[in-house]
Amino acid sequence: MTADRDLLVAAVREAGAIARRGFEGVSKSWEKSKGNPVTETDLAVDAFLRDRLCSARTDYGWLSEESADNTQRLTKARVFVVDPIDGTLAFIKRKPEFTICAAVVEAGEPVAAAIYNPMTEEMFAAARGAGATLNAVAIRVSARAQLEGCRMLVAQDVIKHSAWPQPWPAMEIGKRASIAYRMALVANGTYDAMMALSTKCEWDSASGTLIVQEAGGFATTHAGAVLPYNQPVPHHRSLICAGPRLHAAILERTGAIRLP
Repeated sequence: MTADRDLLVAAVREAGAIARRGFEGVSKSWEKSKGNPVTETDLAVDAFLRDRLCSARTDYGWLSEESADNTQRLTKARVFVVDPIDGTLAFIKRKPEFTICAAVVEAGEPVAAAIYNPMTEEMFAAARGAGATLNAVAIRVSARAQLEGCRMLVAQDVIKHSAWPQPWPAMEIGKRASIAYRMALVANGTYDAMMALSTKCEWDSASGTLIVQEAGGFATTHAGAVLPYNQPVPHHRSLICAGPRLHAAILERTGAIRLP
């Protein structure tokens, strides 16, 4: 597992140079679908990572936001799950909140992962059973148990929605464009939790799931279900991650809700 982690770390760090050039220069952008932007840099990073990773592990499958899906990945023992630029809108707006994410999935679970913010030089990494790190220093989730006053990465309109049976307590609400970055910031204790109640793709969360888990936290759906990976349809309905006690407190509020 650690060999795959080290491969991912080296590859996303190299890809960071491509991302920085696009961030600091000119990178054409367009919409793949309404509200779903992509840039030349997304595609360049995707192509680089596919060549770099698949040439090193020729028997692994491939799943990426910017590559056409190939169901052959379902037959592979291990699969790379990649988001070349997670937080493309932030990248376009020149906000240093995007990340490059890569994971290796085996038997439905991430076993190696790297999340890299090339503008802040934050490298989060993990291997199954080997712990999680930020720039090679071990990290842990926070031990917070109470929602009131916690640091939560979540959209304000989610917390303030009128459909909640009871209002959420006062919390310090934060925002980051990249889902993976949000998960990594929970893993290292900068934030106590993150919550997303809209559908997320596997490439958004595969690397973050392992990093949170290896930092002592939980990553599940809003109902507490585990997040399977390398599915035929690579989507999850929702995403919550936090330390064990705060995760339980969040599920007390979200576990019974029905999402549209």
